[in-house]
Amino acid sequence: MNPAKIGAVLSLTVGIGYAACTVAFWLMPEGAATLMSALFHGLDFRKLQAPGAVFGFQGFAYALAVMMVWSFALGALFAWLHAWLVHGRAELTR
Repeated sequence: MNPAKIGAVLSLTVGIGYAACTVAFWLMPEGAATLMSALFHGLDFRKLQAPGAVFGFQGFAYALAVMMVWSFALGALFAWLHAWLVHGRAELTR
């Protein structure tokens, strides 16, 4: 397992998922908030929304970048740890 490849795959997966979630929330904010409440055992995410706040591309891009960098690091760490635990060494090229 190549850590850079695994990191890139996880980063892209998280980026696509975050973008899809953002589009869903942008198009159907009430439905998205209801779904999030159901997923998190009734926690009301509407309370986190600022009244009158509008969607901003700058905030989306910042959060997307942070999530993709973080997920790349986690994916690379996962691949490195997998190689170390399974094979007794860190494989950085396969």
